[in-house]
Amino acid sequence: MSSNTKQLLLPLVRSFATSARSDINCHRASIARIGRLTYTRMYPVSIVQTDGSTINVRYHEPRKIIKLPLDLSTLSEAERRKRLEARKPIAKVVIEDDIEETST
Repeated sequence: MSSNTKQLLLPLVRSFATSARSDINCHRASIARIGRLTYTRMYPVSIVQTDGSTINVRYHEPRKIIKLPLDLSTLSEAERRKRLEARKPIAKVVIEDDIEETST
């Protein structure tokens, strides 16, 4: 090899050697999600529609269920208010105890 070729390959070899992580093994996929930007195959997924019906499709990410959002404009006024109230956070109740000390 010429010295010019060695100079071009040296950074590639260094990055390949230092990029290997020792804490990743074959059990990693069963514990956490694999963070790929693109997946090479399509996966079977169930889509749950707003009326509760399901459709089995092929999806580019490995997921079990995809739930479609509910369109609030199709609901009645009472149902819309109920759904919007359920979205709001629940206020926490703070209980304060007053302890009075008596001197004897």
